[in-house]
Amino acid sequence: MNPRALPVIVLACIGLIAALAFPFIYVTPNRLLSGEPHSLHVVPLALVWLLITGLGVTSVRGSRGAVAVLAWGLIAGLPLLASMDARSLLLAASPSARAPLGAGFWLMWLSASLLLLDRLREWRMAARMIGWITLVVALVGMGIAGAFDALALVREFHAQRAPFMDALLTHLTLAATTLVLALVIGAPLGWWAWRARRADGAVVGLLAFLQTVPSLALFALLIGPFAWLAHAWPALGALGFGGTGAAPAVFALVLYALLPIVRYTIAGLGAVPADARDAARGLGMSRLQLLSRVQLPLGWPVLLAGLRIVAVQTIGLAAVATLIGAGGLGRFVFLGIGQGANDMVMLGTLAIIALALAVDLLFQAMLALTERRS
Repeated sequence: MNPRALPVIVLACIGLIAALAFPFIYVTPNRLLSGEPHSLHVVPLALVWLLITGLGVTSVRGSRGAVAVLAWGLIAGLPLLASMDARSLLLAASPSARAPLGAGFWLMWLSASLLLLDRLREWRMAARMIGWITLVVALVGMGIAGAFDALALVREFHAQRAPFMDALLTHLTLAATTLVLALVIGAPLGWWAWRARRADGAVVGLLAFLQTVPSLALFALLIGPFAWLAHAWPALGALGFGGTGAAPAVFALVLYALLPIVRYTIAGLGAVPADARDAARGLGMSRLQLLSRVQLPLGWPVLLAGLRIVAVQTIGLAAVATLIGAGGLGRFVFLGIGQGANDMVMLGTLAIIALALAVDLLFQAMLALTERRS
């Protein structure tokens, strides 16, 4: 069997099991209670996954493209199918009834997403971008047109629209502030560690130790020092510093982000060939010119890869910062857990995942362009 077919077969089998054994959608009396499972399209969905399995094991020309098209169709079509089912099932239900998505839907949707990711991996960047952008446009277009309004998740979004947008903006602000501060602090630190060859081990070791501290523990440890700072210097308190809030959250997130920034800066500067540096010195370049005109352009793709990791990592970690009052999308996750409202938990979780994927895709595109120019 072709090793490239293995991911297709595994994911298609997961999708097939999800179609046959797990509920596609529920109908619940309200947003808190559990409801009755429904799976109205078991046979058609199972046939689609069997078709994907068959295409995966064959070596016929065009089978890889056909699998990608079917995966694209499942990602866009499954939410639409679930919404149509929800509309029909809620017709005779009370106004407070809801239709949350079942495990079968989520497993099939996740399998189709991973399948499309796997099939597009070997395509050119332009083709990959077209595939993902058209998918996002299709989903957003159907969402704006109201195609998914019958789903409980979308109803939760409409009920929480203003707080959700505020939380999204706060989450983006936390992540962007962390990324900028980590770059401003970490890049010079990485350059200094690269210059002082013996210091890079100590710097990276210290930052690696900070990474081992659990995020919740680090947030809790910072409450005392930041509260003391705000008490000792009221001007800092007026600027928003305190035991809780955005300041200790950003400080902790920057500490976590420094390790990849420093490590990739050292790797990027070290990746420049010694011959290139010697040639630049031979041309009479100063240390600053060597850094700005030779080392940074050649090492920028490696540093950008570090920024990509930091951005995705920070978006995930910022969810935990909600626990010390920093706000963000984590508020929906923890409020939903506290209230037993799964739709609210999914609203916050999916938004964080979508945000991380969007940022990752953006950095991948920038990385591809930068590598080509370098």
